[in-house]
Amino acid sequence: MRTVKGLYRASRPVNVLIAVFSVLVAAMMTGSIRSYNPVFYACLSAAFLTAAANAINDYYDFEIDKINKPERPIPSGLLARQQIWWFAIICFMLGFLASCLINATTITLALISVFLLYAYSAFFKRTVLWGNMLVSVMTGLAFVYGSAAVGKAIYGIIPACFAFLMHFGREIIKDMEDAKGDRAFHACTLPVRYGFRISRILAISIFLVLLIATLVPYILDIYGQWYLILVIFLVHTVIIYTIIVLWKKPNTQELGRLSVLLKADMLAGLLAIWMG
Repeated sequence: MRTVKGLYRASRPVNVLIAVFSVLVAAMMTGSIRSYNPVFYACLSAAFLTAAANAINDYYDFEIDKINKPERPIPSGLLARQQIWWFAIICFMLGFLASCLINATTITLALISVFLLYAYSAFFKRTVLWGNMLVSVMTGLAFVYGSAAVGKAIYGIIPACFAFLMHFGREIIKDMEDAKGDRAFHACTLPVRYGFRISRILAISIFLVLLIATLVPYILDIYGQWYLILVIFLVHTVIIYTIIVLWKKPNTQELGRLSVLLKADMLAGLLAIWMG
């Protein structure tokens, strides 16, 4: 039971749910679903690839997690590093195999995803902004992946851009939250290298761009009135609150709460796009 609990926590089910929902929304918004089989396989692939990415991240970050996230499966003693490693490899393989049941585009995107998700945890996560940008690109790619599953990859570009900005800002907040452990193990993240002031300014700037960008699809009559209502009352409220908290120089606990709140806000954004 400890192993099952550890693997469940290593997959980070909320992240998996967001990835699956992103793929599903992207497929549904194209309005061109002739069969739900490709959508099912795309969601399944996204679930396995996300779980793999989270697990391999735990594998490489186990020393830093002893300080920043002691409740994670490895530092808490639920799993050994080798168990996490094999779980990640198996999930990567299953995610790629599921993509092979759809079309050539999804196979290509899945293969790129496997390579980049591994490279992020192994090489880029502890660098200034490169890791932040890479994981944000991969999050946005879920929308392109979902729309590509039904042969309409271009439909996923707008939500992919929103997802990139939301995750880019959140990644910087997470780096600020984890600065203590990152500094102890010489991880060269933005807050460690350039300080919290620069990090806060960049995160605030990204969220301000996101506020403006999310209005553009309504102005251009791409998304409808329900999209605008949900974006303003759900998504924008959280983003504005985040900007205010960042401006007031939050402590580690407040940064952690912002990170969780922004993750929930992603689901609100998905709902807005679906309704739009």
